Amino acid sequence: MDEYQIIRLGHHGDGIAQGPFYAPVTLPGEVVTGTPDGQNLRDVRIVTPSKDRVAPPCRHFKACGGCQLQHANDAFVAEWKLSIVRAALDAHGLETAFRPIHTSPAQSRRRATFTAKRTKSGAMAGFHARGSDVVIEIPDCKLVDPALMAGLKIAEELAIVGTSRKAAIAVTVTTTKNGLDVAVSQGKELDGPLRMELAQVCERLGLARLSWDNDVIAMRHAPVQRFGNADVIPPPGAFLQATKDGEAALLAAVKEAVGDAAHIVDLFSGVGTFTFPLAQTAAVHAVESEKDMIAALDQGWRMSKGLKPITTEARDLYRRPLLPDELAKLDAVVIDPPRAGAERQVAEIVKAKVPQIAYVSCNPVTFARDAATLVAAGYVLNWVQVVDQFRWSAHVELAASFSFAQ
Repeated sequence: MDEYQIIRLGHHGDGIAQGPFYAPVTLPGEVVTGTPDGQNLRDVRIVTPSKDRVAPPCRHFKACGGCQLQHANDAFVAEWKLSIVRAALDAHGLETAFRPIHTSPAQSRRRATFTAKRTKSGAMAGFHARGSDVVIEIPDCKLVDPALMAGLKIAEELAIVGTSRKAAIAVTVTTTKNGLDVAVSQGKELDGPLRMELAQVCERLGLARLSWDNDVIAMRHAPVQRFGNADVIPPPGAFLQATKDGEAALLAAVKEAVGDAAHIVDLFSGVGTFTFPLAQTAAVHAVESEKDMIAALDQGWRMSKGLKPITTEARDLYRRPLLPDELAKLDAVVIDPPRAGAERQVAEIVKAKVPQIAYVSCNPVTFARDAATLVAAGYVLNWVQVVDQFRWSAHVELAASFSFAQ
């Protein structure tokens, strides 16, 4: 076999050698052998390991595709994730201060989506193998909250009831104040007999709530999430930050960025991750495209005490961004868009010259694009805080502070 030297990591965490050839589970500086297969290297063997290589903490790492970077030490992963954000900003000629990265601890993920399928002897559940549809069982997973591990058996029981031997179901399990919230997709079409059988499963397994393709089958206890001083019941499958630890780090950054603002708009608010903590000291207008999320947020506010006014609006910010006259009297904007960023909305924000902006992003590339628009319009990018909620993955999240230069 030919030898290859790994030059750098790609954005998906694979090593890249001259060619380019992509080699999974390798690190920069390593010399490897492998068999070319298109642009990929198969049967990769490490000839000269990197000083940053470590023994993976999880015994499932070699087969499971849930993590990409357990073979690298924490310092390397932290610096690599920071470098991804720096490179994205560099592409637009932007510089700023970087806070030290905040990394969530192992076994802290509060939501996981397991794949489950029937077998000859029953069922199995786990994550997909790396680059494959094969399901790998993960009884000793080091990624998810230990409370979620019960979800594996739950997923198996649901596969037996709700899928055929030729199909697989996706079972999303979330920890809540009152037990596990379980949402299933890709299962059998829901009918009367299946609904009754699923309700029995929910009762027998003691689930807080069971949903089937967004249809609530049963709710034994409210699947409450706590945001600030408010209890919220999110709709099935609603967006949540991956870890409570990461959520707290992002919230701290957002609070610092908005400062003592008295009137804030929370764009792409979801069910109120930032809305409720900010409403302890400021009036907040929450805007989200999903009507059921806004309804849950509004209900949470009405049931809470000691908060400033919260107003809500269901609105597609990609089709109808808030306009300058709607933003004119605000002291701060909090914006947490999907991976596509918020190009049209940012264009309206700069016209309104809102004094403070807290920008939360899960995509450094679209963040840098939007940051360049803000800076060109007179905003200062004060600092960036990278938050690694998705430990051992290639995923990067961040919060940033912008202020308008008067």
